[in-house]
Amino acid sequence: MSMIPKSGNRFSDKIMLQKSKISRALLAGLLVAAALAATAAHAADRLVTVTGEATVAVAPDTAVIRVGVNSTAKTAREAGDANSKQMTAVLAAIKEAGIADRDVQTSRLSLQPQYDASRPGTSKLVGFQANNQVTVNIRDIGKLPAIIDQAIAAGANEMSGLEFVVSQQSKLLDQARDQAIADARRKADLYAKAAGAKLGAVVSISEEGSAPQSRPMQAMRGGAGVPIAPGEQTLHAVVTVSYELTP
Repeated sequence: MSMIPKSGNRFSDKIMLQKSKISRALLAGLLVAAALAATAAHAADRLVTVTGEATVAVAPDTAVIRVGVNSTAKTAREAGDANSKQMTAVLAAIKEAGIADRDVQTSRLSLQPQYDASRPGTSKLVGFQANNQVTVNIRDIGKLPAIIDQAIAAGANEMSGLEFVVSQQSKLLDQARDQAIADARRKADLYAKAAGAKLGAVVSISEEGSAPQSRPMQAMRGGAGVPIAPGEQTLHAVVTVSYELTP
């Protein structure tokens, strides 16, 4: 009796073997994924997240103010000429007070017609208004009252937008950040001890932005009795830190 090779069965067995290998590989992958997920979940359970805060109070060292001249006349040329002459005197007074050219910048320049709107019907042209305004950076706040007095005496009739600035704000804010991190560490230590654990490595750090806050201080007075209150700015740093907890 002749023997016929069962090639079809061997082929089928080979497919079954491959399927078995794939199934074992998938099973192993699933077990590894489950183990990693369990480890991650356990690690998340072993974290402490706290918020640290710190403030640094500092007096501003720079003042920014807008000074200008507003002139009116019957014609555009008269208004422009009068404004130019008066503003030239104001700029000379500001420079004479010790302000460098780089700290003076034109922020507004306009020439507009003026109408009498009190009458019914078509408005009547009654003249022109010229306006010239500069922004002045005063790096010595102690000079601010005197500069205001001199500008007014020279013909300035507009003044607005007084702002006090801390020139080294970034460096001072870094100090607040260091203190905020230390505050977060202190809080985390307390929680770790209460839980019977120890602090491990830092897992994450995030910072919240905060605008400087101003607090009033004693006012300064210029020669003409101009009251100036530079105040005090508080730089606030807030950080959120997550630490690992170890047994």
